[in-house]
Amino acid sequence: VKFRELAQLVTQQSGLIARLERLCPGGTGGQQQVLPPPLVPVVPVSLVGGTNDTSRRLDPAPEPQRDQTLRQQGPLASPMPAGHPAVPTKPTGPWQDCAEAHQAGHRQSGVYELRLGRHVVSVWCEQQLEGGGWTVIQRRQDGSVNFFTTWQHYKVGFGQPDGEYWLGLEPVHQLTSRGDHELLVLLEDWGGRGARARYDGFSLEPESDHYRLRLGQYYGDAGDSLSWHNDKPFSTVDRDRDSYSGNCALYQRG
Repeated sequence: VKFRELAQLVTQQSGLIARLERLCPGGTGGQQQVLPPPLVPVVPVSLVGGTNDTSRRLDPAPEPQRDQTLRQQGPLASPMPAGHPAVPTKPTGPWQDCAEAHQAGHRQSGVYELRLGRHVVSVWCEQQLEGGGWTVIQRRQDGSVNFFTTWQHYKVGFGQPDGEYWLGLEPVHQLTSRGDHELLVLLEDWGGRGARARYDGFSLEPESDHYRLRLGQYYGDAGDSLSWHNDKPFSTVDRDRDSYSGNCALYQRG
């Protein structure tokens, strides 16, 4: 009963969000009424408890198409699966990405060091789920980290890789500028019901182009929430780059 009530609430609020999204592409012609921020329900999710966006490189001879996290074809997240504790110490590195570490024989999920551009950053590598080799670029599971923040925070990243975190626009750009990548978004509710959205291409343009999103074809059962944002620049509460007359980042609280 609680799940049905929650689903009804999400459906009702989704209608409000849809109205706002129909206005967001606007900004042309006459004056538009600026809607108040929609009441977006906070639905606890968990992987175990959350959403995860991951990237993985695509191998030259790719596997059959299936839902994945950010992995180089050859991830802005992969979950921390139950029963797979973090690696107590960082494996030898830094690596180019989690796929390279996986190919070198590191099959334990945990915190790894990657060299992205001129910097070495700590990331969560999902080395067992979905064939391994996934770089987690975002994890949200318990609301402990505030994602309603500024451009600079989104640029460099925030949170901790063994908990809730965002890897950062610049690190994700550096990661996806090396070869082709695919993106997998994994969702799970309190009842353990999961859904996924997979994109067979994923990259971010450099900061000079405001980290514009590039996406490939969508596959999955979670619903395609990202393709509408394809080819659009990143927008935050303090750098409003969307085409809506208001500020979508402010209205959506992140």
